[in-house]
Amino acid sequence: MDRFQALVLNKIEDHTNLEVKKLTLDDLPDGEVTIKVAYSSVNYKDGLVGIQNQMVKSYPLIPGIDLSGTVMESTDDRYKEGDEVIVTSYQLGTGHSGGFSEVARVPAEWVVPLPKGLTLKEAMILGTAGLTAALSVAKLEDSGLKPEDGPVLVAGATGGVGSIAVNMLAGRGYEVVASTGKADQEAYLKQLGAKGVIHRSEIEETEPRPAREKKWAAAIDPVGGKTLQYILTSLKYGGSVATCGLAGGIEVATTVIPFISRNINWLGIDSVMYPMEKRLEAWNRLGDDLKPTALNDEMVSEVSLAELPEVLRDILEGKIRGRTVVKL
Repeated sequence: MDRFQALVLNKIEDHTNLEVKKLTLDDLPDGEVTIKVAYSSVNYKDGLVGIQNQMVKSYPLIPGIDLSGTVMESTDDRYKEGDEVIVTSYQLGTGHSGGFSEVARVPAEWVVPLPKGLTLKEAMILGTAGLTAALSVAKLEDSGLKPEDGPVLVAGATGGVGSIAVNMLAGRGYEVVASTGKADQEAYLKQLGAKGVIHRSEIEETEPRPAREKKWAAAIDPVGGKTLQYILTSLKYGGSVATCGLAGGIEVATTVIPFISRNINWLGIDSVMYPMEKRLEAWNRLGDDLKPTALNDEMVSEVSLAELPEVLRDILEGKIRGRTVVKL
């Protein structure tokens, strides 16, 4: 494949533009593994990069923090032509051209063999969002969470991480309460497995308190900000919240009261630089016991490269439900 299409973000003086362009292999960055991309996916972070130009290390750049595909060539003995692989996070799509391209070239140490139990498309329905949800569930369970402990709250539940987390937790026998600002999505969330659906305003702190009524055995929070402030004050004794996003803001005002009086845990989740040994374990579990049941058209929409600029704007405005995959 001498020439291929990619969505390219470029900057000339103070003006940036995002457009589909024809490229050659010489336009790709250095790396040991060249991949014919089958699918990518759309994440909130992709919107920050492509539309708001945040986290961009240099121009021109192909955004896209996720990709799956087939190895075209490799100078690393671990990978050979025809191998099916996935790449997520690290500097992909921010400091190194990423997945919104028919061909990508990446460092070998970023590459994950496609796990058994997943297709290339399913791997991108999951993508960084699925990996983040899996790490959140695993860390909560490592901290002692069991289905019999009571309801588990998922904030931002119609987003990528939230949708997958709802379905994943429900499949493991938990009573899931989903929070969303989209009142018309209750049927969707219940189809994913939520037992209850509440409006996000019910878990957003408007009046600071050191502690509230004990409600949640645990929570997964991709939102942050005032939502996280509320969650910290309403966990049950010994409860945990896995923080994995910042769509609602990075500032969190809290006190030590719930931590020392209720023995709660605030767990941080990182999927960007997560160590490869543990990353492989998490991806293998995503093809096995942590695989969601709803990797289907209800949760997923499919778009082309040409449609991506509009989709990236929509995800920043909270207009995207579930997961969006890009077919290359």
